[in-house]
Amino acid sequence: MKAVYCTAYGSPEVLKMVDLPKPTPQANELLIRIHATAVNSGDVRIRKADPWAVRLFFGFSKPKKPILGGVFSGEVVEIGTAVTRFKVGDAVFGSTGMSFGAYAEFKAIKETAALSLKPESVSHTEAAIIPFGAMTALHFIRKAGIQPGQKVLIYGASGAVGSAAVQLAKSFGAEVTAVCSASNADLMKQIGADSVINYQKEKLSVNNTQYDLIYEAVNKLSFSQSIKHLKKGGVLILGAAGLPQMLRAGFARMSGRKVLTGVIKESAEGMNLIKDLIDDGKYQPVLDRTYTLNQIASAHAYVDLGHKKGNVGIQVTAD
Repeated sequence: MKAVYCTAYGSPEVLKMVDLPKPTPQANELLIRIHATAVNSGDVRIRKADPWAVRLFFGFSKPKKPILGGVFSGEVVEIGTAVTRFKVGDAVFGSTGMSFGAYAEFKAIKETAALSLKPESVSHTEAAIIPFGAMTALHFIRKAGIQPGQKVLIYGASGAVGSAAVQLAKSFGAEVTAVCSASNADLMKQIGADSVINYQKEKLSVNNTQYDLIYEAVNKLSFSQSIKHLKKGGVLILGAAGLPQMLRAGFARMSGRKVLTGVIKESAEGMNLIKDLIDDGKYQPVLDRTYTLNQIASAHAYVDLGHKKGNVGIQVTAD
């Protein structure tokens, strides 16, 4: 099979196409022919070893698991002897978790992993871009205890996680304000935002509105501004926090506010919920650009620019 190796930490040019044996599924695994994957911030951070601490967990000089790619959509082509949830021919989408490996034509994955049947209304490429943002946003929004009618601010709303957070918050009945650039305002309205703040023209600092929940998805809103606009008893989600922001979380707790950050937990139940929302027309993929697997370095270079709208899809085989 064709696969993409991350041969070292560095620029997109470290990603090289290689030929490898097709994996054989274990008793509790599915073998999936991958039709599409995506370039997410997790893939980029590992490729760049950013922050440097990535090396402590994933390999000092290069990734121990050289095939990146944490999401996929594809077809089950083989099942292990103990598999009961899926059958050969099923179209599925989901996340590979910390095993990565989706930058390849085939992937063996446990049937208990965070995957679900693919909604018929979306293509494989559209399905593949959903799990990263959806699983991340769902984890934190649920943990925050979101309630119908609450005022929610999503900062960095046009990215993969932000656009997922907008849609999920709306599905839970919240009143959602999206913060993004002017060029993304229409997109935010399309996916359900009740109001949009253009950060290029409107300074949040002069806005006296306070929110029950603030989801900071891009680590660009200052901690002090976040706390200023958060109601007492409210919840601040630092979805892209670095160590300095994590260390300041204690100050928020002392002021009667809660801060959520850290590693997310993915599940098949969560993926099934997302599938149901898609089937019900309450969640839609936000696809910026599509590249082929041969163009993976170019796709990473585009994501490095920091201007993508939603997600960048990678077509591995034809839909």
